[in-house]
Amino acid sequence: MTRYTASEIIERIETLTEPRLETYLRLRIVQPVMSERGSYYREIDIARLRLVCDLEEDYALEGDALVMVLSLVDQLHGLRGDMEGLLAALAEQPGEVREAVGRHLRARTGR
Repeated sequence: MTRYTASEIIERIETLTEPRLETYLRLRIVQPVMSERGSYYREIDIARLRLVCDLEEDYALEGDALVMVLSLVDQLHGLRGDMEGLLAALAEQPGEVREAVGRHLRARTGR
């Protein structure tokens, strides 16, 4: 696993500045991993910071609005994982079970 310092991620993300990172840390949008050797960031943190910078730059989102949007993104990501697990479990079921679930879904959604 690659580890990055705060200065390394600021170098990697063009629109990220030290004050911006401090704001994101204060808002708990991203939290570095703490270790005996100090704090560090992971690839997932870099992706999240890129997204946050884009949201702030492109949509003028700040503070609470950023936190709310990221909370929704996190919820969608979690639901996507749940759905993938459910679909994998369903795929292992007998055909008649899959067909019954399909009928039930079509009846509920009208599709």
